[in-house]
Formats: sequence, C-alpha cells, structure tokens
Amino acid sequence: MASRRYKVKKPTQDAKKDSSQDFIENPEALVEQFSKTEDFVQKNKNLVLGVLSGILVVVAGILGYNYYIQGQNQTAQNDIWQAQFYFEQDSLEKTLNGDGLNYGMNQIVEDYGPTKVGNLAQFYAGVSLLKKGDYNTAIEQLKAFSSSDLLIQARAYSNIGDAYMELGNYTEAANYYDKAADYKPNKFITPQYLFKAALAYEKQSDFKTAISRYQEVIEDYFGSSEYQDARKYKARLEALASQ
Repeated sequence: MASRRYKVKKPTQDAKKDSSQDFIENPEALVEQFSKTEDFVQKNKNLVLGVLSGILVVVAGILGYNYYIQGQNQTAQNDIWQAQFYFEQDSLEKTLNGDGLNYGMNQIVEDYGPTKVGNLAQFYAGVSLLKKGDYNTAIEQLKAFSSSDLLIQARAYSNIGDAYMELGNYTEAANYYDKAADYKPNKFITPQYLFKAALAYEKQSDFKTAISRYQEVIEDYFGSSEYQDARKYKARLEALASQ
C-alpha cells in the first residue's frame, strides 16, 4: 500500500501578523505577560535585587574612577611642566629625578601612571634614558608608552629602534624602525624611519630587504632630504649583492 504524505499547512502571512501583534491587539495577553514578570520578580526578589545592586556598584565604580583619574591628570599637569623645561634644556638628570623642589619624570610616572600625563612622562623618561646611554631601561619606558598622536608614537618606536641599535640587536632595531615607518605614514618623517630600517637590515647583511626600504623612499617620497642618499645607498647595496 502506498504511504501517504501529509503536508503541513504553512501559516499564512495574516497568521504570522496576528501572532506577532498579540500584545498590541490583545490587551489580555499583555496583562498576562506582566503578571508572569511580576510573579518572577516576587519569587526571585533577592536575586533581582542582587543583580541590580551589582550593576549600580559597577557603574558607580566606573564613574568614581573616571572622576578620580581626571583629577589626578590635572594635578600631574601642574607637576610636569618643570620637568618638561629641563627636558627641553637637555638637563637629563633633572628631567628624570627633579630638582629637589619639583618632580622629575620618574616620580610623575610612579605617582600618575594611569593618567595621560603619566603616560607622556614615560615617553620623556625613555628618551632621556636613551640619551644617557641606559638603553635597556629606555626600551622598557618607551614600550610602556602609547599614543594615537601622528608624530610622537612613531618617534617612540624609532627611539626603541635606536636603543636596540646601540645594543647591537639589529633584528629588533629593524623591527621597530619598520613599526615607526608603518605608523600613519607621511612625507615628513616616514622617510627617516625607512632609511634607519634600511641601515639596520644592512647591519644584518640582509641586503635585499635593505634595498627594498631605500626603494620605498625613492618611489614614495621624492623630494625628501633622504631621497638622494637613498638612491646612492641603494646602488651601493645592489653592487654588493651582485658580487
């Protein structure tokens, strides 16, 4: 005997509409749903109150922390100006450790680390340590710094590269010079970082990659102060690579 197939009748568009508009067109359904919600709240009152209390505590904590950080940032702004002056005067010891009356960058980092000013102080401290020849500590400070600024973040990467170059770690130096060059490229400073990267790759005898960095300066940054040197250094490396 042949088996029968029973087709399930699909709900019509009107049926779907009726189902989706139950709460609008049927006040009794809406009242019933509210009753169920009220019953749930009554039966789980402690749970609901606990969840609400937890949310309020978290929100209050976030607002309180943000208010505290804003106040700390303003205080740090008042404390950093003298250390910035010493930095501009190339007075490295006073930049880092203060003058006995005013904070140096190290103290500002310690006291105001989470603030924007504390973050900036890490950059100043890193550059000062680099100039003093304390390369490993300079790298630590500069790696801890972060910014969305067009110039200063790229400079931080480049300074890390400089520190690694001084330490003879040409692989990491090239890596950070590439980071500097790749960070928001522009015609003003990017050629400098590409040139530094090329020199770091040359130190590793990676002539192919070094040539590619010079080529990027030649192709993309015509008119830069590095352009003519890039052509000259590229030709020299191509001659060495062909030997």
